[in-house]
Order: sequence, then structure tokens, then C-alpha cells
Amino acid sequence: MDSRRFRQAMRLLAGHVCVITVGDGADSTGFTATSVTALSADGPTLLVSLNKSSSSWSAIEASPCFGVNILAGGHRHVAEAFSGFDGRKGGARYDGARWSHQPSGVWLPEDAMVAFDCALEEVIAHRSHAILIGLVRAVKAYDAQDPLVYWQGSYRRLTDSI
Repeated sequence: MDSRRFRQAMRLLAGHVCVITVGDGADSTGFTATSVTALSADGPTLLVSLNKSSSSWSAIEASPCFGVNILAGGHRHVAEAFSGFDGRKGGARYDGARWSHQPSGVWLPEDAMVAFDCALEEVIAHRSHAILIGLVRAVKAYDAQDPLVYWQGSYRRLTDSI
């Protein structure tokens, strides 16, 4: 199977946009992800996929906790900052948004749709990526908003068209 063709096909799978925050202090960084899903409600856990060549990989190894932040339609600037495409690295990715520092060391946005504070419970290495299993320690849910989604290579807002 050609990996280019696989990536093109996966662009047709719409996904919610999350920002994963990792590290603390000078080591703060993070990444934009659509590969996030619930694993279990009994012992609430989330799965996050992370490329091991990412700068966030070393941060998660050094500080085994992370935030999973589901973004609303008005958070495109946050998604773009954490994608790294504009050249921002590390703590500079946090500029332009309001953040709350949790007792665990995790940074959560003050106005995300939903923010999860997770302890790294397990890492499963698979080829170029690692599957992070995070035990949810706290949830901050805000008013329902129009979610930010990623489809066919661009950010979009989900609107009710039914």
C-alpha cells in the first residue's frame, strides 16, 4: 500500500481538532491532533497518537502527563499555533490564548469546549508513532459550542445542516 495514497484517503475522514499540551515551564510544548478517542469510561481513559519524531515526544517522556483539549470553531488560531506549520516551537505555541495551569502540571485552555487533564498510563509503540493512553484525572466542560473539525486538509466549522 502506498503511504501517500493512504494519507489522501484519510483526509476524507473528518475529525474533531484537539490540542495536546505537554511539558511544563521551559519544556512546555504540544501538538494539534485529530487522532484522539475515548478508550474506556470505567477508569476513564483516552487514546492519543503521537509521532515519535515530534518535539512533544521527549516532553511526554520527561513529564508523564498531558492535556487533551477539544477545540471550538473560534480556536483555529490555537490549532494552527500547535500544528507547528507557522514555525512556532515550545512555549511560543501557547501565545494568543488564555491558559490555566493545573496542580498536575498540565496546561488547559480556559475556553476550550472540553479539557481533560490526563496522567500517562501506558505507551504503545507502533512504527513511527506512539499510542498514549491517558487516565483522565479531571474534566473541564464548557458550554456547547460549534466544534472545530479538520477535513480534506483544512480546518472547518461544523454547522447543523439537517
